[in-house]
Amino acid sequence: MEFDTLIIGGKIVDGTGNPWFYADIGIKNGKIVAMGKLRNAEAEQIITAEGLIVCPGFIDIHSHSDYTLLVNPKAESKIRQGVTTEIVGNCGSSAAPLIGEMKERAVEIAELYGLKVDWTYVDEYLKKLEENGVALNVATLVGFANIRIAVLGYENREPTKYELEEMKALVARSIDEGAVGLSTGLRYDPQSYAKTEEVIEIAKVVAEKGGIYTSHIRDEGDRGRLIEAIKEAIEIGEKAGISVEISHIKILAKPLWGKCDEMLQLIENARARGVEVTADQYPYEASGTSLLAWIPKWAFEGGRDKLLERLLNPETRAKIKEELARVMELRGGPERALISRFEADPTLEGLTVKQVAEKWKIPPDEAAIKLVEIATKEKSSLGIINFNQSEENIVKIMKKPWVMVATDGYALAPYGSLARGVPHPRSYGTYPRVLGVYVRQMKVLRLEEAIRKMTSLPARKVGFMDRGILRPGFWADIVIFDPDKIIDKATYLEPKQYPEGIKFVLVNGELVIEEGEHTGKLPGKVLRKS
Repeated sequence: MEFDTLIIGGKIVDGTGNPWFYADIGIKNGKIVAMGKLRNAEAEQIITAEGLIVCPGFIDIHSHSDYTLLVNPKAESKIRQGVTTEIVGNCGSSAAPLIGEMKERAVEIAELYGLKVDWTYVDEYLKKLEENGVALNVATLVGFANIRIAVLGYENREPTKYELEEMKALVARSIDEGAVGLSTGLRYDPQSYAKTEEVIEIAKVVAEKGGIYTSHIRDEGDRGRLIEAIKEAIEIGEKAGISVEISHIKILAKPLWGKCDEMLQLIENARARGVEVTADQYPYEASGTSLLAWIPKWAFEGGRDKLLERLLNPETRAKIKEELARVMELRGGPERALISRFEADPTLEGLTVKQVAEKWKIPPDEAAIKLVEIATKEKSSLGIINFNQSEENIVKIMKKPWVMVATDGYALAPYGSLARGVPHPRSYGTYPRVLGVYVRQMKVLRLEEAIRKMTSLPARKVGFMDRGILRPGFWADIVIFDPDKIIDKATYLEPKQYPEGIKFVLVNGELVIEEGEHTGKLPGKVLRKS
């Protein structure tokens, strides 16, 4: 048999967690068709992998590349770290459906990149991705914010029975059109206005259609209700009968760092009684969010115009500033909050809130509220990188067999419009960091276990039954890397740096990275819920 591509001489880490073994891999029509001793076989293309690890492509279950993949389909910062599949639409915000104020926000985001938003529903968005072409495979979740804003806008109230049915119908349509599940960001407004029972009712619709439930939980520590938020995620899974993924699991506030064992035990107990709960994690002590996420949820009621009114009213401004200052202090203070993206004034990118305060000659809490006011007025993003986690907890969480590796980042590039700002280094370095730092240097994980967390574990979670393992019949999404050299290069101040050690990346049998360089090919597929 003649193969399209033959990979010879590599150490196979197949994604199951089992020990590595030597084998050659034959690829035909995008799929693995043979494994074993194949050196004498004929092939159009032969890749020599001696001294290298050959493993499944990494599956990023928590990505925010919804729009950036349309801006630059080469997916540079993801494909170069070995990601061959991304699940977008996380934290309750997806690129579809876009109805009401969600459409307005999407148009604003798209304009920054020269994109035209000419879709409304999930099917139209997925077709847009297909027409555009993409270097890696993509699936999407449907965001709870999209659903709630479509029906209730930014109103802080329970839906009527009719409105709840409207929301359920929109979710059902989204799953039928290909979304693989429902995501929530209950930390963010207006999603935070929803009570647990509302989320359960909507999640039931997704469960009936075989989708999953992912959640940026209601509190990761800075509001003192971490344990309650974990319990809520488990309750939603239990009562809706749905598979739960706790997004970017962590503890943000130093006073609660000691709660890690209790948090993990809650999840282990739920798993022991049959609740399907897993989580994902990025390997960094700093989180990435918006400074606007630190202001009280009541301030957002009615949308951005109402928020601006409250910021300009001295009485409500003082209350917002008080809560903002409290959360900022819990998360390490103004010296540990670095501005990563601020279109209203890019000269402030790379400065901490403390440094901005010194520049403006005002107190840090006043600088923070002023930044929020400017961002709201100018309709600007206000991204921050916040140093707020403990390395001890990162390691504890990473060791759990049910925790996957994910970026919580974007497919970016160090050129063009995606080079703006000072992004979190996770968008460039997550997977090589785990393999270089936590496997090779610190020996927190075995190589085979780390790769399982990057491949078959997320594949099974989402329901990709023919990806995530090196096995005949599976799609040839493959990464080939040097285990002695793989390492992340992206830093917090210089994040736009590709990792070292990744030699080849194949997506559906096509070489996208060859000898460390992008070939320009766009062989990715849009993966729909089947």
